[in-house]
Formats: sequence, structure tokens, C-alpha cells
Amino acid sequence: MTAVDAVAKEGIYVGDGLPTLPPAPESIEETGLTLDFLADLTLKTLYVRGTLLGSELSDQLKLPHFNVLEHVLKFLRDEEFIEVRRGYGQFSTQWVYGLTNKGFVRARELMEQSSYVGPAPVPIRVYTDYIERYQVPWEGLTEQVLREVLSDLVVNDRLIRKLGPAFNSGKSMFLYGNAGNGKTSIAERFARALKGGVLVPYALEVNGQIIRFFDPAYHEPIPVPEEKLQASDRRWVLCKRPFIVVGGELRMENLELSYDPTVKYYNAPFQLKANGGVFMIDDFGRQRIHPRDLLNRWIVPLEKGIDYYTLQTGEQIVVPFKVLIIFSTNIAPKELVEEAFLRRIRYKIEVGDPSEEEFREIFRRVAESMGFEYEPELLDYLIERHYKRVGRGFRAVHPRDLLMQARDYCNYMGWQYKLTRELIDLAVETYFVEL
Repeated sequence: MTAVDAVAKEGIYVGDGLPTLPPAPESIEETGLTLDFLADLTLKTLYVRGTLLGSELSDQLKLPHFNVLEHVLKFLRDEEFIEVRRGYGQFSTQWVYGLTNKGFVRARELMEQSSYVGPAPVPIRVYTDYIERYQVPWEGLTEQVLREVLSDLVVNDRLIRKLGPAFNSGKSMFLYGNAGNGKTSIAERFARALKGGVLVPYALEVNGQIIRFFDPAYHEPIPVPEEKLQASDRRWVLCKRPFIVVGGELRMENLELSYDPTVKYYNAPFQLKANGGVFMIDDFGRQRIHPRDLLNRWIVPLEKGIDYYTLQTGEQIVVPFKVLIIFSTNIAPKELVEEAFLRRIRYKIEVGDPSEEEFREIFRRVAESMGFEYEPELLDYLIERHYKRVGRGFRAVHPRDLLMQARDYCNYMGWQYKLTRELIDLAVETYFVEL
């Protein structure tokens, strides 16, 4: 039975709305990896970790001991690369393994070829087969759910009516408007509304090359009962659907496989890590690369649903692309790219400045959450003196930032959290820059 067949077997049921976990491999063949590959990874693990129990090796490699790792360890013992240092029971899981001199030399050679040490990888063809069959249930978002996840923000009905169908479509979108009006916050709330989960491999294997995939900065594991976890293929992690945000620091090379010549393995790019979830490019147009070049990078993935990656050897791999891309910018879209490019982005939604009524509601909510007593007459003063009189536009982020300035002054001076005209003036003077 091949590794693809093994993953296709009846999985381990976890719960409603969650993908089933693939069953634990019952042989080396079902891992999709060769005996030699697993032997090399075991040697490097002992080289880095030192002596380990058989059960500890199993935990390190995320492989079953019986029927899989035990055969690898027997092979390495027969080749005199490892030895049993001592034992705490009759089963090989309780034996302590260590490198022989011959094994130490071989492990050091292997580390020079690739210093990857960690869970055994999943073959790329197995991951590709899984993600091809993975259904992203974008259409599960209803207006009620969207309103619930946006309830802590002040978002008007007209904007909600635009956002709902856009999010529900699972298609790419532009969110544009002045900075500080909540584009990123809205996208974050949408990510919270995503139901279900996605299986994320710790690493991928491509013709002996390793691509590190699981990233704790972006992948949040979903707890799985221990008995179900032990019965599953532990090379996969059940995670919430990822939401990855990058900003002006994004470069073209961040969207390709990143090969580290020091450790000699690859790291997956952002959009590959975001498969099954959302990838948001914030501050679009502020990157050091031309917006047209960045959009060109997405033409094939957005239209064909596949993405291409190239290894150091020149070999190209194809991976299904199941990501919702959100472009967020405070620059007018027509100033960034031509109409022909904009047509490729299905939805273009403006997140505009709040009205005075919305600004007041935001201020009230933020004041109460920070411990300030809400006093309408002082808000009247703020709006009249520092907005209308000077022609300043409202931004959704201003109440939070101004009240944080006021709170900082209170903390420094030892004052009670009470707004005054003097405190408002101080906050405004140190927050806004008059150009």
C-alpha cells in the first residue's frame, strides 16, 4: 500500500466540521519514505539529541515504533551505526539507543548534507493529494455570523452587505481606504469566523529534499484526545485555518521556497503555509516591489488554483492553491495598477472614514473599556475643537489612540482616569502632526 493509499484509508474522526486525521502508517512503505531516508533522519536525531529511548525517538520522529521505527533501528544496529546502551524492559521502546563511532561519523556527514532534524516529513505527493481533496467551506459564512464576529467593531450595514458576499465567495478582494479605519481588524474578525480546520504537515519531502512547513507563528493546533492522536499519523497537525498577514516588508523571494544554505533545507513561503485559510497583504503598494509584479505573481494561482515552486536543482513542483487573498491598501487602487489587473481581483471594497455618529460610538466604547467615564460634552469639545475647526477627518483608530495618550498622562501624573479639556488637548498635541 502506498502512502497516498494509506492517507485515503478511513481516518480518525475528531469532531464536527473538522477534517479526519489520517491513520498511523502500519509499515515503512505507508510512510511514503524509504528505509534509507528514515535511517538517515534517525542518525541525525541521535547526533543532535544524544541517547534516547525507543519511545522518545518515536516521539521525535512522529512515527509509530512498532512496524515502522523498530525496523529502522534494527537496520541501523545491523549496520553497526547504533547500539543499545541499556534497557528498562523487554520491549524495544524501553531500550536506550546511542550512536557508535561509525554512526557518529556517518551522522556528521549527513548533517553536512542537510541539518534538518525533526518530525519525519510527509511526501509532497501525499500532501498534494490531501489538499486537492480538501474542501474550503467559505460559503458557510452567514450575515448573522459576520455581524457577531464584527460586533466589537463599529461597522455600518452598507459595508457589512458588501463584505458578506465577498468573504463568502472565497475569491480575492481589495480592501481600500484611509489608514486607521479597520481594514486589518475586519479581516482578522473574518478569520475568526472561519469554521473547521486544516491538516498541516510538520515538513514535506521532495526527492530527498526537506521543506519545513508547520510554523507555530501562523499555525494554531486544535487539541486532539490523546488516544485519537496516537492512532493517527502524527506527522500531521490539526490546526485552525491559518490567517497570515504581511506588510510592507514583503519581498518577491518571500513568495518562493526559501533555501537556507547553512542548514540545507527549505522553508515554505507564506501562501503555502496559508493553504486552507487566508493570506492578507497589508499596505499593498508600500512594498519595495512594483504592485504590478506582485499581482503578476498571483495570476496563475488565482485563475488556475495551482502554484508552482522551483527547487535549487531546477525541479519544479506543483501544489494546489486554496487560499483567500486579501489585498489591503490606503492608496487608491487605480493609482496602483491598471484596470486590466484590477479585473483579476473579484471584489473591491472601500472601508471609508466613520461618520460622526460612528466616531462617537467608537469613542464611547473605547472610553468605557479603558476605564474612562464617558462624558458626551467632552467628546463634543474634541470634535468641535480638534476636528471640525481644523478640517480634520475622522478615523476609526483615533479614539483608541487618543485615549491611550490620555491614559499614559494619567498614569504618569498619578491622576484618576477622568477626561478634561486639558487632557484632551495634551493627547491631541502629542498624537497629531500638523503638516
